[in-house]
Amino acid sequence: MQKNEYGEILESVWNGLPSHYTNIVLHEHIVMPDHFHAIIQIDNGRDDGGNASVGDGLKPSPTDTQPPDPGMQPTKHGLTEFVRALKTFSARKINELRHTQGTPVWQRNYYEHIIRNDDEYYRTVNYIKENPAKWNDDDGKSVVM
Repeated sequence: MQKNEYGEILESVWNGLPSHYTNIVLHEHIVMPDHFHAIIQIDNGRDDGGNASVGDGLKPSPTDTQPPDPGMQPTKHGLTEFVRALKTFSARKINELRHTQGTPVWQRNYYEHIIRNDDEYYRTVNYIKENPAKWNDDDGKSVVM
């Protein structure tokens, strides 16, 4: 499976998420021609004290995790915010490349599953790793990106 320029954008945005959110840990992922699989760990015990900021010319909602009052706890974002950021940042960059600003790139929703133990984790990792080999068997495929 070779990523095209849109897949490269998605990969870059994915890899950049931890620099914007201090409580996200990225695990296995795969960029497919019309979808994306990934494992995200939300670690609200993690606090590297960094000031999360958005770079690369992206202008999303603020993701500053440092509270305005030193006595307050840093903001801990959840899965919905991480997916919103991934979709927003990547769609904006893809549309800039295609000269199609504002055109939808992603479907509205996403599928999520909570991994509850090591067995589920390794089954999910294997599913993600094996997904490209199954691509040719997918009769309903349509390239969205």
